This record gives sequence, structure tokens and C-alpha cells, in this order.
Amino acid sequence: MTIAPITIEPMQAKYNPQVSRLLVHGFRGKFQTLTSMNDDDLALFFEKLFEHFPTEPAGQRMAALQDGEVIGTISIKWKPEYDMKQKQKLPSWKSFNRLGKWNLVKMLIGLSLLDHKPQAGECYIADIVVHPDHRSKGVGKLLLQWAQQFVQTEPHLDVLSLHVVGSNPRAKHLYELLTFQTHLQNNSLVRHLLFNESKWDYMLMKLK
Repeated sequence: MTIAPITIEPMQAKYNPQVSRLLVHGFRGKFQTLTSMNDDDLALFFEKLFEHFPTEPAGQRMAALQDGEVIGTISIKWKPEYDMKQKQKLPSWKSFNRLGKWNLVKMLIGLSLLDHKPQAGECYIADIVVHPDHRSKGVGKLLLQWAQQFVQTEPHLDVLSLHVVGSNPRAKHLYELLTFQTHLQNNSLVRHLLFNESKWDYMLMKLK
């Protein structure tokens, strides 16, 4: 039996439902600590975010595809070379009405606390998720290699970075195999209270 190849493609609107589900698989533990939302509501929240904010001006989301199925995703962002003062229209509350305003407020606060502002020359991996049925098959490595190649082809970028929680030593080990090194360890009481994760490692891969 021939195994279908895995391709890495730019995010498209038609992938929104599948990528939203992937994010729930990857981060449900954090966000279900923060809110009372179930998997369906969390997936709807991310899907609505994709509809209203498809991508950051200085960012890119990619999808790993096999047989037309999204089996992984990665999102990167960097500091814009010039000040982008684009005004993004805020979505209507009605778009998120099913979730409840309090859940929405807590989710937006949580995402803002997880947000990282890249420095000049830094390409930051905001998230990387592989579907549970496709883990340990090299999908995560392919996505990370795509990000590495992206940085190497961009003259204004020279560092790839990410955060990994202390409770995920398996992911940290993978990053270390790919030559990421821990640059800083943070212990955050606020993140512990909101996400039940207090220790976060900030890791860097210098590419130039």
C-alpha cells in the first residue's frame, strides 16, 4: 500500500474547520482550564477567529495535507519591517453569540497573555499542532523544517523561536534535536492560574 505524500500548503478558508479542530486537539487542556467551553465551542471560536482575522499582516499559517486531509498546522509571525497601522474591523458579538460573552472575553484575554511580540530578525512560531492520529510520523518535523527554510530565504530574518511548556518534555526534546536551545525559562503565576501551566521555556534556533 502506497502512503500518500504530505504537502505543506498556505492556509486557505476551506481548511478553517479542520485547522480549528486541530487547535482544539493541541490546546484543549489550556483553554478548558480557562473557560467552560467544550470541544465544539472551542472549535467554533477558532473558526470564527479565522473568518474575521485570516492572518496577521506579518505572519503566515501553513497546513500539512495528506489525501486532502489537514493533519498538521504551523503559524509563524515576525516584526514588520515598517509600521503597519492597518485598522482591522472588529467582529460583531453576534458572530460569537453561541459561546457567551464571558467565555469570549476570557478566551481573548488568554490569547493576549500567550501572545509574543517578535523582535527585529526573529521569526516566532505562534503554534504548531499535529493531529493525534498522525503523531510520531514526522509531520511536526516537516512543519518545523518548512519554518526553518522560510527564515533562511528571508533576508531580514535570522532567528526562529518558540515557547514550550514545562509539562511537555517530549516536544522540547524534538526542538533540541532540531538545534533549538533554551534561551530563557519563565515561571508565571498568572499563566499557572489561567492555564495550569507555570513553567515556559523560550527557545531559539539561530540560522544566520
